[in-house]
Amino acid sequence: MGEATFAPKDLLVSDVPVITRNITIVSGQNLKRGAVLGNITTSDKYTLSASAAADGSQTPALVLATDCDASAGDVVAAAYASGAFDSTKLILGAGHTAATVEAAFRKAGAPLYVRVLK
Repeated sequence: MGEATFAPKDLLVSDVPVITRNITIVSGQNLKRGAVLGNITTSDKYTLSASAAADGSQTPALVLATDCDASAGDVVAAAYASGAFDSTKLILGAGHTAATVEAAFRKAGAPLYVRVLK
């Protein structure tokens, strides 16, 4: 059995259970681990969530678990569906703040939490 170790300054913080799932990142993006993703409802693909979007992706839904280069086409990638995240490590789309992302996660009842660490 593996042993977990504390990694200060990591994206993941706290003892909230971590769950990932595979999703499709829509083409035309090069995203880094920690990107806050929204779901494009017509295609069920994900993109960096921007508050001004009107395709469903304006609502933060998941956090990207690995770097993902989808610049040449759609890519299947792992995303966190449960976990707690250091707010300073999240990559936020236009119009989002740590507070608006946390509020969206709470409204959806998602087991995703944004922590402001000192």
